[in-house]
Amino acid sequence: MRAAVLREHGEPLSITDVDRPEPAPHGIVVAVDACGVCRSDWHAWQGHGEWVGDRVTDGQILGHEPAGRVVAVGDRVDRLVEGDRVAVPFNLGDGSCPQCLGGHGNVCEDGLALGFQQEAQGAFAEEVHVPHADYNAMALPDDVSARDMAALGCRFMTAFHALTARGEVGAGDWVAVHGCGGVGLSTVHIADALGARVVAVDIRDTALDLATDLGADAVVNADGRSGREVTGEVRAATDGGAHVSVDALGVAETCRNSVFSLRRRGTHVQVGLTTDEERGEVSLPVERMAMMEADFRGARGMPPTRYDELLRLLESDAIDPGRLVRREVSLDEVPERLAAMTDYETTGVEVVTEFA
Repeated sequence: MRAAVLREHGEPLSITDVDRPEPAPHGIVVAVDACGVCRSDWHAWQGHGEWVGDRVTDGQILGHEPAGRVVAVGDRVDRLVEGDRVAVPFNLGDGSCPQCLGGHGNVCEDGLALGFQQEAQGAFAEEVHVPHADYNAMALPDDVSARDMAALGCRFMTAFHALTARGEVGAGDWVAVHGCGGVGLSTVHIADALGARVVAVDIRDTALDLATDLGADAVVNADGRSGREVTGEVRAATDGGAHVSVDALGVAETCRNSVFSLRRRGTHVQVGLTTDEERGEVSLPVERMAMMEADFRGARGMPPTRYDELLRLLESDAIDPGRLVRREVSLDEVPERLAAMTDYETTGVEVVTEFA
């Protein structure tokens, strides 16, 4: 089968033939109909993450936002059969560790990251293997296309978990979103669906226009402006500061701006991953945070056991991930689309829908 394989960090992915996967006893094989192209793929391609032991190695098939059809089933799988339409999270739990049993499978003690580890080859390929499928695979509603479900992939799931479980956003709360790429725009859209008021921050007018279309009540263009100017405008727009502020990009400036955008007892949620400039470390105003009793929380994906909550939001028409899709691409175009992310030349979500 054809797949996009990492051969050397920073060099174009190799579109090549590889062996088709076989299902483990607890696994399934999915024929991929669609897979989102995410900034996390860009981080993997660039070789980021070594500072936390998370550097993707050569020979990895990237891609972690797939939706498709089950084509092979392991003999220990009970819930799925060939022909089922499913989506797959990037954070794969084993379903049996204390974290999984406690409803926190996104941080499974023996978990795998789809598309980022050799044991979990990714979905920029015609087929992908899903381990512990009874726990991880999510059945697609009949009226949701694979393309839209791929758009709902890690970005929507992460945004939903970040807002509801980590930020505890309520109706009427002010939410600031710093960085309006795929996960940032997903955060704007979901926050609006939850009844929150949203201010979106980015340096590109096209991204801010899309944020407005997705429900942002106010926008701040940070291009060429100081952190003090940006956060001052956010606090003014939110009547004293955001209840919840999300760094959806992962650079030092957006992380600090997010913290400085909070009101007293506000919550910062870190979603974006850092680059090799920060190497996982950002200087923070800890005394200010202590004096204001501000919380700093991380968010990673979403536990598979919470899929039904997100699907109910989808089925109520409160969210529409398809509205974020700005481009459908072929597998052959993936290397250039990853390269376009280097200088933020992509807007919204791009989805691979052609694999042959």
